[in-house]
Amino acid sequence: MPAQRRALIVRGGWDGHHPVEATERFLPFLTDQGFDVRVEESTAVYADAAALAETDLIVQCVTMSGIEHAELAGLRAAVEAGTGLTGWHGGIADSFRNSSDYLQLVGGTFATHPSVAPGETRLEGEENFRDHTVQLTELGKRHPITEGLADFALHTEQYWVLYDDLNDVLATTTHPAEPWQQWHRPHVSPVVWTRQWGAGRIVVSTPGHSLDVLDDPNVRTIIERGMLWAARTASAS
Repeated sequence: MPAQRRALIVRGGWDGHHPVEATERFLPFLTDQGFDVRVEESTAVYADAAALAETDLIVQCVTMSGIEHAELAGLRAAVEAGTGLTGWHGGIADSFRNSSDYLQLVGGTFATHPSVAPGETRLEGEENFRDHTVQLTELGKRHPITEGLADFALHTEQYWVLYDDLNDVLATTTHPAEPWQQWHRPHVSPVVWTRQWGAGRIVVSTPGHSLDVLDDPNVRTIIERGMLWAARTASAS
C-alpha cells in the first residue's frame, strides 16, 4: 500500500486575506485526496529540513510579512528536491516583498491592482474591485489544471503582476488603457502560471482576495487541480 502523501499548510501575514478561513476551505479536499495535512501558523517550519523532506505539497497563504534567511533557504531547497508549492492571491504572489530569492522561486510578484474610475464609489474593502475576464492561453486549454474550463468573469481585485518567462502561463487578464491611468496601451498580466524549480513544481493563481472569490467554481477548480499537479511526483520522490 503506498505511503500517505503529506501536505503542509503555512498561513499567516495580513489578516485582510483571511488566511485561516481561506485555507480551512481546502482542508476537506486535501484529506479526501489522501493527504495527511499539517497546519502551521508561521514560516518557522521552513527551517525544519527533516519535516520538509517528508512533505509532498506546501500550500502557502502568507501575505506580505518577512521571512528569515534559514526559512527561505529551507523552502527553496525543499522545492528543488521535489516538494510542490502552491497558493493563491497575496498568500503566494505578495509574500516576503524584500526577498529577491523568494521572488525568483515563485516567478512573479504583485505590483498593484489598478483603481476604478475617479468618483466611483465602492463598499469598504472593495475599493479596487473591477469587472474583468480571465482568459485561458493556448497552453491553458490543454493543461491538466485548466483543461476543460472556459474564459470566465470575476468582480474582484485584478492583479497586475511582474513576472519572468520561465513561467508557463495558463491564464491571463488584460488591464485596459483607461483615460485616468498612467499607461498608454493595454497590459496583459498572468493570472495562473506553473513553474518548474529543480525537481519541484510551483503553481500560482492570483484570484482569491476574498472568500467568495475562492468559492467561485472556476477559481476553486484551478486551485484544487493545482494542488494535485504540484504535489511531489514519483520521479521526484
